Amino acid sequence: MTQTPAALSLRGGGSSVVVALGTDVPRILHWGADVGALSDADLAALAAADGVGVLGSEPNAPRTFPLWATQREAWSGTPTLDGHAAGSATTPRPRLASWERTGEGSAVFVLEDRITRLTLRVALAVDRFGVLSVDERLERGADAEGVYELGALTALLPVPERAGEILDFTGRWCRERSPQRSAFGFGTHLRRARRGKPGHDSPFLLAAGTAGFGFGRGEVWAAHLAWSGEQRYLAERLPEGSGSHAGVLGLGEGLAPGEIRLAPGDAYTAPTALFAWSDAGLDGVSARFHDRLRARDRHPRSPRPVTLNSWEAVYFDHDLPTLGRLVDRASEVGVERFVLDDGWFGSRRDDRTGLGDWTVSPDAWPDGLGPLVERVRAHGMQFGLWFEPEMISPDSDLARAHPDWILGPADGPTGTSRNQQVLDISRPDAFAHLLESISALVAEYRIDYIKWDHNRELLEAVARRDGADRPIVHEQTLALYALLDELRLRHPGLEIESCSAGGARIDLGILDRTDRVWASDCNDPVERGRIERWTGLLLPPELIGGHIGPGEAHTTGRATSLSARMASAFFGHAGIEWNLLECTDEELAEVARWVAEHKRLRPLLHGGRAVHADGLDAGAALDGVVAHDGSRAVYRWSRTETAPAARSGSVVLPGLPAAGSYTVRILDFAGGPRTMQDLEPAWVEGARSEAGLTVPAALLGTVGLPLPTLAPQHALIVEVSAR
Repeated sequence: MTQTPAALSLRGGGSSVVVALGTDVPRILHWGADVGALSDADLAALAAADGVGVLGSEPNAPRTFPLWATQREAWSGTPTLDGHAAGSATTPRPRLASWERTGEGSAVFVLEDRITRLTLRVALAVDRFGVLSVDERLERGADAEGVYELGALTALLPVPERAGEILDFTGRWCRERSPQRSAFGFGTHLRRARRGKPGHDSPFLLAAGTAGFGFGRGEVWAAHLAWSGEQRYLAERLPEGSGSHAGVLGLGEGLAPGEIRLAPGDAYTAPTALFAWSDAGLDGVSARFHDRLRARDRHPRSPRPVTLNSWEAVYFDHDLPTLGRLVDRASEVGVERFVLDDGWFGSRRDDRTGLGDWTVSPDAWPDGLGPLVERVRAHGMQFGLWFEPEMISPDSDLARAHPDWILGPADGPTGTSRNQQVLDISRPDAFAHLLESISALVAEYRIDYIKWDHNRELLEAVARRDGADRPIVHEQTLALYALLDELRLRHPGLEIESCSAGGARIDLGILDRTDRVWASDCNDPVERGRIERWTGLLLPPELIGGHIGPGEAHTTGRATSLSARMASAFFGHAGIEWNLLECTDEELAEVARWVAEHKRLRPLLHGGRAVHADGLDAGAALDGVVAHDGSRAVYRWSRTETAPAARSGSVVLPGLPAAGSYTVRILDFAGGPRTMQDLEPAWVEGARSEAGLTVPAALLGTVGLPLPTLAPQHALIVEVSAR
């Protein structure tokens, strides 16, 4: 018989997790930097060194941090499992039943508890990019008595004392992913989404790091929950600590009371919790997540089509002559995909009616969508269509035919939000109706792309089950996943965008089933730049939709130059949300040039490593994408407010090798940005020439380049190529 080792070291991508065995419950000794190829003796020594002394007024046994954290090991923080069986079975005492190493970076542990009659299966896997996934499944014994009410199941991982600051995100509509930082103090920093989805204020990514960590500096431990329903994120530090940690990061689904009830033989599978460590700041964390996403079998492989969406061009005013001319104009500037937004179906002439009636409106489209689709196809473009399948208008044929399909308590649903209610898609009949309605349209018009919207929160999200109102956000989320999965199975080439009043449902659960996200409903380039910068911590640029809007932003009323709007929309999955029929010939020529330049640089923008500069004042930002071999790069230098100093000073372009030389070119769109200098830095004139300016690598990546002092709300695109 093979002897059980003292510990397992799970390694991948320069990161590792060390788990100690030999006790009732495995202990997590380390998560972070790769500890290397340790011998069994080294691992035994590491496990032995984890013990800490015992202080006064403490349990006599040293505190440890087990894989299933309970108070039996004197863990006084958030437990792994929270729940009860009719008020009892609240003190689990699990024991390791079995374990199996499934790869160099992976192992599965099965723990059983006789008090709750629960078995917890924990799968840990560090992939080749250094991202750790934690998958947990809880199963109630078939011989158990009664029902176990699950309150929470939390994946917890330790972080060390030097992780002294935390960063996560908040936000609102049109201001998603606004960062907030604080000291990692004692107690629990808990974020709980209660909106039926992650929400505009989603924590998104919770990071703990060394003091002053930034994009390219510091050691960072980060966590993300791949789940599109309600969520729990926590960072917790106890005064006692333990040998392996000073604090913990935790992730889990947010469950309403009574939502998960485990009868004998029932099981609950938790959403995948993802953790990433980096010693190269937030950009290092991003690189791990980006590489993981790009390695997926179903990650988009074809060039991301430049898209025109009709919403801010025509809103609800649909007619074939106008939209046909818009299609022609889109083709002239190089658009590759045309998307017809809200207003094409049922009685939908405004935002108060028609949701749920997924049939083409005979009033707006008397001959159906065929003539428009044929015009789009004649130009060689793809065709996309907007849906909001999870919602229903009270004033709709579907609501009148099936009022019982509207989500809400028996006493009646809560008031409307955005003039709509929520459809209970966890009902088999409602699910089937949606699936067949959407699938039929996809087949009839050979739809290439769906913009899948979700514009309101789920409030009082309960439905009648077994004669009682039961919370069903969990069921609703799984039904959404099943609906998307089935549509893609039926229509293998179909692409889907996740939009949720903009960016209120962006997570790696929805991205297992969609091809891009709409980062925000705000196309104001000042706001949009910030939103996409932080969205890019988790998602690579090709998954983030960003469009050129009109001169006056629909959401903020801010007026900006065409140059600034083009620079803002250049990096991601680029597109246009603007009525090109109102453009001058000069503006159309500039848009066509912008599209052409984006297509030329698209392989780099959508395949390189995202980088950002540290040490700038609050009104400045430098975002870039660098080829993995360092041979090429594109940077965006932008400013949202006036500079505190008269000159920007020398700024290092991050991510470039220090050796060799580069050609630097400035890509000016629509006349270029406005600067606040009578005379720009000497290098700028040469960089604006066709040939560009040749400079040593040390000037760019070590000494720094004196960048122009931009006026607020302006940006500059710089292309760098190795000589």
